Amino acid sequence: MNLPRNAQLWLPGYLRGLARRRPTPPARVWLMIADHFEPLGQTANKRAADERAARERTARWRWEWPAIARRHADSIGRQPAYTFFYPEEEYRPALLDPLAELADAGVADVEIHLHHDGEGERNFVGRIRRFKEILFARHGLLRKSKNEIVFGFIHGNWALDNSRPDGRWCGLNNEISLLRDLGCYADFTLPSAPSAAQTRLVNTIYWALDDPQKPKSHDTGIPLCAAEDSSGDLLMIPGPLALDWRRRKYGILPRLETGELAAGNPVSRERVRLWLQCAPRIGADQFIKLFAHGARERNARQLLGGDLDLVFRLLREECAKQASALRYATAWEMHNAVRAAHLPSRRESALAAVASMARG
Repeated sequence: MNLPRNAQLWLPGYLRGLARRRPTPPARVWLMIADHFEPLGQTANKRAADERAARERTARWRWEWPAIARRHADSIGRQPAYTFFYPEEEYRPALLDPLAELADAGVADVEIHLHHDGEGERNFVGRIRRFKEILFARHGLLRKSKNEIVFGFIHGNWALDNSRPDGRWCGLNNEISLLRDLGCYADFTLPSAPSAAQTRLVNTIYWALDDPQKPKSHDTGIPLCAAEDSSGDLLMIPGPLALDWRRRKYGILPRLETGELAAGNPVSRERVRLWLQCAPRIGADQFIKLFAHGARERNARQLLGGDLDLVFRLLREECAKQASALRYATAWEMHNAVRAAHLPSRRESALAAVASMARG
């Protein structure tokens, strides 16, 4: 059987998860979309976008996304809210302001994305600290918990905690501890397959425990289970990872399903059902994290031109068939819902935080 590259990393865990699949549908299905939003990233001609093109990219989302959000509501009547993980190295006030307007309107949120390549611990810490202060003070984004600005995180090039075998695009074996100390409430990088940065633990929300002397400490961890208190250095909230035998490459190879929304990978009912089969569960709650690179023109056309509508419509229909309540969430709200499912005694306070969307 021919499988995607680096399948030896995640296939055993994936198969174990299939064997443990629960026959009872979840009571609640939580959905969030994490966009690795890079307005200055590559264009169709493989060159970095200039400032004008970057402004056009953000403007398109500023004006087209609210209309899509207004067409949909979850089981408690809330519109979907899109989470933009914005790269620190692409910071320009004029590119963040439209996203902050969407956040103020209640249909989006902004968290932190970062690309780096061996610049060292001091550089990494300084960049994160400066950026979270700017987002909070200049743009009214992020929020405070226990008087500290906290943030969700996605690592550029998938290389969290120096997880690439070649050591590129990170260089910090203690990155998980650094993120914890900087106020990161959860990481949303995974899945990263077919990259070699993919972890062995898949389709599971878990605590990573850092070994500052070794790379890829999040390769395994402590799964979160309902009503079982646990803790660790960094909460990992991955998206679904699966083999899709219905859609085969060259008619032979199974496609790899990672929850990516992109041009060339259209949303379908079959993909939605696969998300529901494989996405992480804690007790009666299931958590679907999808991702995109929505600044790119081809992807923006696909998402804003119909695929986002399909995600919300098809998932609503499939949840109705299995009598599961559908709930939309930002990254922060997903984190709160995870903690509520993990510790039911804290459910009321955690779910109140989900509903408020208030910033500190």
